[in-house]
Amino acid sequence: MFVEHGQRHLRAFVRMDGAPVQAIQISQDKAYTAAGFGMPTAQWHEFMTQDAPLAAGAPTSIARFVPYGGGLPLMVDGRVMGGIGVSGGHWSADNTVAEAGVTALA
Repeated sequence: MFVEHGQRHLRAFVRMDGAPVQAIQISQDKAYTAAGFGMPTAQWHEFMTQDAPLAAGAPTSIARFVPYGGGLPLMVDGRVMGGIGVSGGHWSADNTVAEAGVTALA
């Protein structure tokens, strides 16, 4: 899943046969979170474990917020141009696939 930053709409999407239907929304939200904040979604877990108010508020007050791996920002010349989100496996495996996607787009 790829979301172009600023456009807030889906630019490309592929769903593997047999992947959970819920993975569709989760992958889109991971891409949205990564593009919106300009950082990998996996970094949010560490931020939230070190900041109780953030941990209490972010998941319930930020729409489409995903605080675990599988979402990466797409950067061009140091600027966020979009995000890629992967879902369907463990978050660490999703993150590995997202990294491969970023590499393929580079």
